[in-house]
Amino acid sequence: MVADGKGKNAAVIGSGFGGLAAAIRLQSAGYQTVLYEARDKPGGRAYVYHDHGYTFDAGPTVVTAPHVLEELFELTDRKLEDYVELLEVGPMYRLIWSDGDRFDYVRDADKMLAQIEQRSAEDAEGYKRFFEYSEKVFNKGYTDLVDMPFLRFSDMLKVTPDLMKLRAERSVYSTVCKYIKDDHLRQAMSFHSLLVGGNPFQTSSIYTLIHFLERQWGVYFPKGGTHALVMALIKLFEELGGEVRLSSPIKSAKLVANGSQTIHELTDGSGVSQEFDLVVSNADVHHTYDKIYSQHPIAKKRVKKLEKMDWSMSLFVLHFGTDIEYKDVAHHTILFGPRYKELLDEIFKGNQLPDDFSLYLHVPTVTDPDLAPEGCSAGYVLAPVPHLGRANVNWEEIADEYADKIIQALEVELPDLSKHIVTKRHFTPTMFRDELAAFEGSAFSVAPKLTQSAYFRPHNKDAKIPGLYFVGAGTHPGAGLPGVINSAKATVNLILRE
Repeated sequence: MVADGKGKNAAVIGSGFGGLAAAIRLQSAGYQTVLYEARDKPGGRAYVYHDHGYTFDAGPTVVTAPHVLEELFELTDRKLEDYVELLEVGPMYRLIWSDGDRFDYVRDADKMLAQIEQRSAEDAEGYKRFFEYSEKVFNKGYTDLVDMPFLRFSDMLKVTPDLMKLRAERSVYSTVCKYIKDDHLRQAMSFHSLLVGGNPFQTSSIYTLIHFLERQWGVYFPKGGTHALVMALIKLFEELGGEVRLSSPIKSAKLVANGSQTIHELTDGSGVSQEFDLVVSNADVHHTYDKIYSQHPIAKKRVKKLEKMDWSMSLFVLHFGTDIEYKDVAHHTILFGPRYKELLDEIFKGNQLPDDFSLYLHVPTVTDPDLAPEGCSAGYVLAPVPHLGRANVNWEEIADEYADKIIQALEVELPDLSKHIVTKRHFTPTMFRDELAAFEGSAFSVAPKLTQSAYFRPHNKDAKIPGLYFVGAGTHPGAGLPGVINSAKATVNLILRE
């Protein structure tokens, strides 16, 4: 990267992984960078709680494509492994259905194929073709486009022929169905889009690239938890001379003319103001326009457009610590409910909380026992639920009962769980809205449909507000750890080119 930011300063609003990556890239390029974080710890959604010897990461918990992290250290000739240790997780996921069926989703190609062959020789052949398709999509959708900002419609036209060849207009699920017949295997090959906030029945088939990506590079977990990775990035940023300001929410931004240049005057929650040459927002994109840049004439227009878009689902998250150690479980487990499409329809299109659920269970102590007291386990489970704009749910009233219902469902994999929980806490859609300023409590920002991807997604740079840029789940390429870190690469490369 060319260091051409000398003598200039930059602000990054929000210290999620996208904001951290942007701050490191800017500081590495010579910009004197200030990283603002509203909460008392860095990480944004990747917050951490400590309770009676248990460490609870708020998320994300699935670390893939470790090279995107390594790049941030290599910018200044450092090495990721000198700051944090990444532990490979196997199986990548264990899948469990309500009828008792189980499937270990593994990185090893032969073991993966052998499990499928036990079910269906026809599907084994179909899976081989699906994997080849996933690789083609990866080579185009990830390798070529993931860190390319789509600012003009002509940028989209350039890639449209390739996307048409890959049938990007089809959904993830319909694409999987072309290759695989078994109902459970179809679910196994299509659930990944949920991890980035997308409905497999609506999300573009481009997201099948996740399958190849995980098989190519594996799934990892940082020693010490996800927040240990956050702190490694903070350490790097501060070593480079960057400044972190915690408990410093940005309340407003005012544009100030300075000759031919536009300066951004940011004011934090304490009333302290500072001027910057440019601003990169890792805050919720709706919040950025609706609250921070509300004084600008274009802000209302941006807000109206955003509110007409489809937003990803929200989540109900439950953390728990137990007084026994659960050993015979996977680090990551997906527990499918009795319904798949019908449940997803209710989550993404319905107007009430479904009676049933599917769950993602994360037991990090399987990989790193130090995250709980000796002989104990720490866990985290999330249930996808409608965002607050869809379902009018009084979460304060029903949260405890909903948590108990989830705990009961988990006892299929964690026997007698309710008897062994010694500490727990939950995080509701209302808390996503109030603590993370997430529009309608959405957990993954704008939904990753084809008509809300690339050029049609909120851009990495605002066309009307000079010097305002975006990173994170709400801009290109979208949610997920590789997505938000690559958004920072796309955005900062754009800044340096300009």
